[in-house]
Amino acid sequence: MNVRRSAAVLAAVAVIGAATPAAADPSPSPSQAFPSALYGDSDPKYDGVWRQSLALLAQDTAGVRPAGKSVEWLVRQQCADGGFASYRPDPTAACDAKTPLDTNATSAAVQALAALGGHDGVTGKAVAWLKSVQNEDGGWGYAPGGASDTNSTSVVVGALAAAGEKPDQVEKGGKSPYDALLKLALPCDGDGAGAFAFQPDKKGGLTANADATAAGVLGALGQGMVVKAGTKKSGASCAEPRTPEQAAANGAAYLTSALGKDDDHLMSALAGAEPQPDFGNTADAVVALAARGETGQAEKSVRWLEKNSAAWAAQSGPAAYAQLILAAHATGTDPRDFGGADLVKQLNETGPAPQAAAASDADGKDAKDEKKDSDSVFGVWWYVGVCLVAGIGIGFLFTGRRKQQP
Repeated sequence: MNVRRSAAVLAAVAVIGAATPAAADPSPSPSQAFPSALYGDSDPKYDGVWRQSLALLAQDTAGVRPAGKSVEWLVRQQCADGGFASYRPDPTAACDAKTPLDTNATSAAVQALAALGGHDGVTGKAVAWLKSVQNEDGGWGYAPGGASDTNSTSVVVGALAAAGEKPDQVEKGGKSPYDALLKLALPCDGDGAGAFAFQPDKKGGLTANADATAAGVLGALGQGMVVKAGTKKSGASCAEPRTPEQAAANGAAYLTSALGKDDDHLMSALAGAEPQPDFGNTADAVVALAARGETGQAEKSVRWLEKNSAAWAAQSGPAAYAQLILAAHATGTDPRDFGGADLVKQLNETGPAPQAAAASDADGKDAKDEKKDSDSVFGVWWYVGVCLVAGIGIGFLFTGRRKQQP
C-alpha cells in the first residue's frame, strides 16, 4: 500500500445527507490542472484512484465525512464492467479494450466505498470484475492476466473481505488467494527467512521484499487496510508456511527483525541509490504487525514515524497522510496529535473541505448510525439523479486506482 502505487486502495459516492448530489466535475476547468474533487495536486495519471481511495478511507476511519463531490468523482471513475483504472480524465467517455484497468485501483476503491456505506451496487460490480480476472493459481496480478504477485493478491483479499466475501471461498481452478500467497512465502532457512516475495524471478526463485511482506501479512490474515490491533503476540518463531496463519506469523517475524535493524524503521533499497528511510513501507509494516498482534514493534515504529515522517508526508501528499492515519489507527495513536501534527487536518487540506466531523447527535446515535441514515437518503437522490441524466443521454462511468510497483 505504498504511496508509490502509492501505489494502499481502494472508493465511492459521498454521504451528503438529504442534499442532492454534487455537480459533476468530469474534467479540469481552464483555471485548474486537475478536477477540483481530487485530493492532491500532482499528476493523477498513475495514482488518482488509489490516492483518492486512501484519502476517503482515512477520513472515514478518523470520523470525517468526505466532500460529496470527492466521493462522486471516485464512483464515476468505474467502468461499465466494474473495473477501475488508475485515472480516467474524462469519465463520460466509455471504457474500451485499451482502458488500463487494474486490480489495485479497483480493490482500493472497493475498500473505501464499502467503508463509507451506501455503494453496494458499485462495490458489487467491482468484486464481480475482480473475480472474473482471478488467475488459475488463485491470485491476481496488477493488470488482468498478469502473473500473480503478493501485493495485488493481498489488496484484492482486503477488498473481498470489505465487501462481505469469504476470500478462501473465492477460487479459480480450485485455488484460492491463500494458495497463491503461500507459494510466494519464503521458507525459514536462507536469506529473508519467513518473508514474502513480490513475485518469483525468472528462475522461480523468491527474494524477500519488505513491502510485499507487509501486504502479504495482511492478505494472509484476510484483512484490508483498516485494522485494529489483534490479540497481543510477540516472539513468533518461523515455521514451514503450510497455512495462511503461519505465513502471516513468519512475515511478521521478518518485519520485526527488519525494523529492529534500523532504529525501528525500514530502509529503501533502490538500485543505484543511497539507502534512505522508507516511510511508506514502515507505515504499512506497522499496520501489518498490529493486525497480527505484534503490538510491541508496531508501537515502536509508529513512535519513529511520529518523530520523522512530517517532511515526507508534506512532500508526498494525500496518500502519505492516509497511510500515517491508518498506522495511527492500528496502534491506537491519535492521528490529530501525531508527533504534534494533526494528520487529519493536513489530509483534509489536500482536497475539498469535508462535510463535517462525525459526531453523536442529540438522540445518542453514534457516527456510524448517523452516517448510514445519511447514506440511505443519498442513495435515493443518486438514483433519481442517474435516471434524470439517463433521460438526456449522458452516461456515468466509474473507476479507481493506485499504482503498484514491485
